[in-house]
Amino acid sequence: MVKLTFMGHSCFLIEDSSFKLIIDPFLSGNPVAAMKPADLKVDYILLTHGHGDHIGDAVEIAKRCDASVISNFELSLYLGQKGIKKTIGPHIGGGCKLPFGSVKLTIAHHGSTLGSEVAYGGNPVGFIIRIAGKTIYHSGDTGLFLDMKLIGELDKIDIALLPIGGFYTMDANDAAKAVEFLRPRRVIPMHYNTFDLIKADAQEFAKKAKHHGSDCVILNPGESFTVE
Repeated sequence: MVKLTFMGHSCFLIEDSSFKLIIDPFLSGNPVAAMKPADLKVDYILLTHGHGDHIGDAVEIAKRCDASVISNFELSLYLGQKGIKKTIGPHIGGGCKLPFGSVKLTIAHHGSTLGSEVAYGGNPVGFIIRIAGKTIYHSGDTGLFLDMKLIGELDKIDIALLPIGGFYTMDANDAAKAVEFLRPRRVIPMHYNTFDLIKADAQEFAKKAKHHGSDCVILNPGESFTVE
């Protein structure tokens, strides 16, 4: 059994009976965040890329929790310079086995500069996360790409976490096409309604996802869904 809690924007807390993982912990400065960084206790932090609305509070949380941070190689070097002691930096197509299961990095079509430093943050990524016998795909910030078909063929995805907000990422129409390519059992929309530029109608997306054979679970920040 795996519990997913939507924390707002692209941030998800993933829990099994022994481990807690958080993806893209943008909480401080997030107008819809469901929790404050100080309230979190996690074992692993997964970062899809270096933009401020994704790397977020990762440094603070990692130091306080002594958590391991999983990201692309270049971003792991940057985090090491920021004093993070436990970094894991594979690259696209690679991954690693971990006490909770495994993580594999996928491509994502986006950018990854590091905020005001305008430093190179390596290639953006998505994650295939295997935990407690379940497979979760977090696409990261990305546009639609045809290789999502391969991702869906290589892994039977229980939950796909996909952006629908447009402007910086896929919109709802393209995300629905991604559902067709990936063929997940269920899909949860993300990266929408945080700011005016990325407003989207999750209910309309849910209808499109259903047309392609996947149930859509719409979560408000702070709400959870259990994958059984």
